[in-house]
Amino acid sequence: MIANPATKYAPFAPIALADRQWPSRTITQAPIWLSTDLRDGNQALFEPMNAERKMSLFMELVRIGFKQIEVGFPAASQTDFDFVRRLIEEKRIPDDVTIMVMTQSREDLIARSVEAVQGAPRAIVHLYNATAPAWRRIVFGMSVPQVMDLIRHHVGYLKRLTDAQPATQWTLQYSPETFSATELDVSLQACHTAIETWGAGPGREVIINLPTTVENATANVFADQIEWMHRHLVPRQHIVLSVHPHNDRGTGVAAAEFAMMAGADRVEGCLFGNGERCGNVDIVTLALNLYTQGVHPQLDFSDITAVARVAEECTSIPVHPRHPYAGDLVFTAFSGSHQDAIKKGFAAQDPNGLWEVPYLPIDPADLGRTYDSVIRVNSQSGKGGIAFLLERERGVVMPRRMQVEFSAVVQRQTDASETEINGSEIWALFQQTYLRGTAGSSDAIRYHGHKLDESGQGIELDLSIAGQRQQVRGHGNGPIAATVDALGLPLRVDSYEERATGSGADAQALAIVEAALDGVAGAGFGVGMSHNIVTASIQAVISVANRLQARRQPSHSGAATAATADTTA
Repeated sequence: MIANPATKYAPFAPIALADRQWPSRTITQAPIWLSTDLRDGNQALFEPMNAERKMSLFMELVRIGFKQIEVGFPAASQTDFDFVRRLIEEKRIPDDVTIMVMTQSREDLIARSVEAVQGAPRAIVHLYNATAPAWRRIVFGMSVPQVMDLIRHHVGYLKRLTDAQPATQWTLQYSPETFSATELDVSLQACHTAIETWGAGPGREVIINLPTTVENATANVFADQIEWMHRHLVPRQHIVLSVHPHNDRGTGVAAAEFAMMAGADRVEGCLFGNGERCGNVDIVTLALNLYTQGVHPQLDFSDITAVARVAEECTSIPVHPRHPYAGDLVFTAFSGSHQDAIKKGFAAQDPNGLWEVPYLPIDPADLGRTYDSVIRVNSQSGKGGIAFLLERERGVVMPRRMQVEFSAVVQRQTDASETEINGSEIWALFQQTYLRGTAGSSDAIRYHGHKLDESGQGIELDLSIAGQRQQVRGHGNGPIAATVDALGLPLRVDSYEERATGSGADAQALAIVEAALDGVAGAGFGVGMSHNIVTASIQAVISVANRLQARRQPSHSGAATAATADTTA
């Protein structure tokens, strides 16, 4: 049985920030982005990337538009060291991109890190040490003053090494690791110690990176922590305030968004949320969340599927089909009510207006996704989705009552198969139901041709009725009425619609007839398709006649005797 949480876990204390401002703020611009896919993301992989996969992912990050990329932990891995050297020596780093390397607070590791980036035009060295009480007490056995001495010593050491290499523009990034679990006054003291030792000021900015190394409180608590630090850090104008949210509670994206409202200038994370434990903040989701609010993220996700495939290939971690924005199924609706709303939304959407399609928070086309998978049909689907697929893929626009009729046909098929049905299969079922239908049965009427008289009120039909080739004649005030008369059936046409299924010379006419037959409960629909609208109309009448007769009691089946009586050799 699960333990009693009240005796095992202590609630996180709220921050004393009665005048917090972040809840009333709106994000109006993208942050500075730092991709840590090649460092934090890489060290979280079951099988870390080799040099070629790292290079492939680096080039993709550059293409997407990241201007700061953490390229490795060169002091901890020869592979990382060699990769960083290759980037520099092969001049793979664009002029507008700055690389970053990470190191623990140890002199030998700092020296090795500086050696790795020697010769780069710009470099960020990310120095960190844990500051939270549990780490101070359990891991390091250090007091707060000892922690400050450690920071002062190692930042000073890094400063001496980098000052000796003025050809590179050096930036310090300092992280009080475990910030989210550290007392705010201790975090502030650690940051100020690093800032003062580095000598931050005009032309020498410093990055202060505040991580939720382990996400241990609700996202609003992290926002309070960030706003408190934002208010107290000096000299604030020379500090880039950065956050590095993890996702242990599943709220990394919310924590990052709240942190930006609270004063953060920069966000570190990984594509699709890769990273240790539950991952780093998901930059794809975070960036596209901004996009849906009218804020350009300054990252290019216009071909999100290609980005996902590169990330999957390099990390061997599949993108979940329900992953926000990038998943294969996130723009797919199976639910009938959802499909109906989406279909209506597409019909009403102004191409030059604000995006307002129900159930789609973003236009899939903006991410390089087609509308092919927006609506898919299974046993949970309804008439709206079926109608949408037929209209989009075949140009067939069904009247609403016909949508209801045909959806029942599709429902029976999907219930029987217990599988999804695609647009091509729906079209085949539509043809079988309306365009071929019962034409293969022994008592069905089959159309071969027709002739209209000069008045347009008389018709001669070339048919097979119950397998026998015949010519039948009829009269009426138009081809449809004349066809009904020729068939000799007690058929009542209730409605008729015609439309084109496309444009240009190859477009076909689509005729839809709704009719009722004496002795058969309810009405039914018939469809005809031809390059000639009269031919399509005649086929539609025959289609509905066949379908209604198939529903008739056996004693009433077959073509009417009047039809067979009015024949010629």
